[in-house]
Amino acid sequence: MRGFPTARPAQAVDEERLRSRRGGLRGRGVGLLERRPGAARVRGLLRALGSVYAANDVLDVEEDRGHPEKSKRPVASGEIPVRTAAFFAALLAAAGISLAFFVAPGVGLAGVAYLLLQALYSPILKHVAILDVMSISAGFVLRALAGVAAVGEAISPWLIVCTGLLTLFLGFSKRRHELAALGEDAVVHRKNLKDYSIDMLDQMMNIMVAATIIAYAMYTFFAHEDRLMMASIPFVVYGVFRYMLLVHRNGGGNPDTLLLQDRPLQITLVLFLAVVMSVIYFF
Repeated sequence: MRGFPTARPAQAVDEERLRSRRGGLRGRGVGLLERRPGAARVRGLLRALGSVYAANDVLDVEEDRGHPEKSKRPVASGEIPVRTAAFFAALLAAAGISLAFFVAPGVGLAGVAYLLLQALYSPILKHVAILDVMSISAGFVLRALAGVAAVGEAISPWLIVCTGLLTLFLGFSKRRHELAALGEDAVVHRKNLKDYSIDMLDQMMNIMVAATIIAYAMYTFFAHEDRLMMASIPFVVYGVFRYMLLVHRNGGGNPDTLLLQDRPLQITLVLFLAVVMSVIYFF
């Protein structure tokens, strides 16, 4: 995605998320994703699927121009012409699907499903309250499944559930941020925000946080026979609670931005990864 501004460099964090999910692979002693022969192809696939973001920028250009932050995106700001971005999106979509099937049939099927989901999201699903956030969550789950298919390893179903629940929580927190930041202009930016309220979103976030913690605890209980992975639970609990604190303190916003700006979250992530890697490779 480098070299073309509309590809949203922040989405490169998906590569790191895929690597971190290595903790859910059942087989021990398997090298990190970077060490596998197909690592370059997997990274290329993740970048190619970034075509969706370029397509969304084209479809949402008018709405983005009325948003205080999204108006700075290359397409919305006029830095990149709409036709150029549309051509770029189509080119990457074709390359991404071709590469996906080359990596593995399962990756190709996940890629097709992901693009179909996004094709429904922009014209239909994004305008329906709750389904808009569920669609975003489904997209992350599909990308996780594609990554697992690419490395050819089994993954705990509990970890897939955790991915879905956590991204639902993050999605509802972003809707809350939009309501809090845009105020009366929120409906102008996103029509379905009229169906949300901050109180309702707070309740949804509370449900998702509880469900995420329970699902992750169940994952650690079943992922390894020695159950040492349960040592990582406190870091997950603190991490989601810390994020909720930031959401209520300053409205939240982009999870990637919060992670880059909040030192306690960064320390928690490092400690979490240290515990997970230690359990996988030394116990």
